[in-house]
Amino acid sequence: MAKTKINHYSGIGGQAVLEGVMMRNRDVYAVAVRKENGEIAVEVDHYKGAGEAKGITHIPFLRGIFVFWDSLVLGMKSINYSASLFGEEEISSSKDPIAEEGKEKFIMTLTTVFSFIFAIAIFMVLPYYLSSLFGAYIRNKSLMALLEGVLRILIFIIYILLISCMKDIRRLFRYHGAEHKCINCLERGKPLTLENVRESTRLHKRCGSSFLLFVMLVSVVLFFFIRTESIPLRILIRIALIPVIAGISYEIIRLAGRSNNIFIRIISAPGLWLQKLTTKEPDDEMIEVGIKSVEAVFDWKGFLQDSFGYKFDEEV
Repeated sequence: MAKTKINHYSGIGGQAVLEGVMMRNRDVYAVAVRKENGEIAVEVDHYKGAGEAKGITHIPFLRGIFVFWDSLVLGMKSINYSASLFGEEEISSSKDPIAEEGKEKFIMTLTTVFSFIFAIAIFMVLPYYLSSLFGAYIRNKSLMALLEGVLRILIFIIYILLISCMKDIRRLFRYHGAEHKCINCLERGKPLTLENVRESTRLHKRCGSSFLLFVMLVSVVLFFFIRTESIPLRILIRIALIPVIAGISYEIIRLAGRSNNIFIRIISAPGLWLQKLTTKEPDDEMIEVGIKSVEAVFDWKGFLQDSFGYKFDEEV
């Protein structure tokens, strides 16, 4: 039996990919994908983030900037791998594998940069522009700053609602739920079995959705204190503050993943509410994919023994 304890930080995290789940444990990650023939393909590799290479992963606030960027890069790489499994014949027939690999890296970099620019335009610049339309009616700068923040959050929620109407995105959200269920199962001290994962919650305080919501909320606070009459300068400052916002938001989400006091539960609540949109209940086949991904990078039995004092029978 396990010791009575609410939860314990495991250190693993991940994301949903096309018909699969990516899990990362330190510098090792695995992408498990359900192929068209029903088999589960698992790819294990190493990824050393920019922050680790520069030795700043232990510097508060600064580390969040690199974690944010590494998440974008590794996430895009994992999605590209999962997508490649549905076009293996075209890839294997290439006459120049090296050229194809270089082309893939170029496309991945280009897509990551474009996604970053798109996010800045939609969630940073657009809210400011829309709020400025009310400048003739609202003279109070503090109210204008709050209006911009409210519009930013509304645009973010509307964006999620719109993409969730797409069939592929709905399946992605179900794999997102499988990812969370696997982590919650272990962090609550239960063996990683289909039954235990199925019964676990799909909401998790360290979710990327919660992180993005914290980014929105932190930006409201920081932009509240910007006082300049120059419109180009206002936009430039908003873009320049993105690394600062990411650094602060990361520290909040990191603290939320390691604590469970009343204050943490209160500030985590909005992110958990948002996850009701970004995660959906997975079926058993999706859960099996999530379990395979965890097992490829994480000794979950050792974790339960060390963290919860769990004793395994031979058949477990």
